[in-house]
Amino acid sequence: MPVYLDHAATTPILPEALTAFTDALATVGNPSSIHSAGQRAKMLLEDGRARVAASLDAEPVEVVFTSGGTESINLAIKGLYWARQQDRPRPRIVVAAGEHHATVDTVDWLERHDGAVVDVVPLDVDGRLDLAGLEARLASADDVALVTFLWANNEVGTIQPVTSIVALAHAAGVPVHSDAVAAYGQVPVSFRASGVDALSVSAHKIGGPVGIGALVLGRTATVEPLIHGGGQQRQVRSGTQDAPAAIAFGVAASAPHADVRVLRDRLIAGVLEAVPSAVLRGDPVDRLPGNAHFTFPGCEGDSLLFLLDAAGVAVSTGSACQAGVPEASHVLLAMGLSEDEARGALRITLGHTSTDADVDALLAALPDAVARAGAAGMASRTPSMGR
Repeated sequence: MPVYLDHAATTPILPEALTAFTDALATVGNPSSIHSAGQRAKMLLEDGRARVAASLDAEPVEVVFTSGGTESINLAIKGLYWARQQDRPRPRIVVAAGEHHATVDTVDWLERHDGAVVDVVPLDVDGRLDLAGLEARLASADDVALVTFLWANNEVGTIQPVTSIVALAHAAGVPVHSDAVAAYGQVPVSFRASGVDALSVSAHKIGGPVGIGALVLGRTATVEPLIHGGGQQRQVRSGTQDAPAAIAFGVAASAPHADVRVLRDRLIAGVLEAVPSAVLRGDPVDRLPGNAHFTFPGCEGDSLLFLLDAAGVAVSTGSACQAGVPEASHVLLAMGLSEDEARGALRITLGHTSTDADVDALLAALPDAVARAGAAGMASRTPSMGR
């Protein structure tokens, strides 16, 4: 059986969540209907909502179910931006460098189509947001619509100083959204204690089903909806709600989550011993417990990925490849790496199914993969014009 070490991309559904999901699929009824069948579906839906809320230290009414993390991020950023334009123009969006593409592409769209001005806060060499840079951007905040940032970086795993970011933004009277998709289920995420106004999460990152996520939206926060219709969720999101997915999400959210820090530390030590040239990226201590991110000098990350996959080990590069051209990770570039350094990246992430045997398999396959990828060298960045 292949060794799966890409839990940051998606993690296997928990058995108890799968059981809850499949059992609930047999329940007939629209949760908005007032007859008994509809109310049975509503009970499942609201049980799931309450469980998700409890896992995030939020109130059930603050949990708005969505189709996943990407929709949650779009609803938060676009919704807050549009709502903040109602009394006077506030075109500026303050965003951390190295964000997930769900954020990057959303603010880019607002810039191209809706007059937004994107103000990027730099990262340090470990991938941490520059608080002094943020404070400088908020010194004159009359035109700032919102601040948005990753709770923890989805590639290198660095955990951000959440409460400090929120304190600076709120002192300037600016609402804050945090993308907590990568952090949820890995580290404690408290909506109440953090003070953020909006928080995005996704079920499939914590052992729930694909296709459902949530935007946690404070009672006093105002967003313009993306989807209009029946107004089923606080007039923020319309559409018939998915009760089976919601209860499965809730079951996954309330399940105990494996602590993989010891296994991760063994993996990191093993990689650095097996391949001394490897460089650990991200904060060496204040990082997600399941994340190990390396760059391998002289190696193309995609080559390493395919060689490891051929050896039965699934990992990620954390970078994109478009039109046949290997692209360096924008996160690593924002951290100050050169393009060649950034292109040699591998993201190895652990989860609830990970074992010592999985780590052993990776460490056994890695030296040969690095040697072969190094011999092959770096891929050309000139796209082929062949037919």
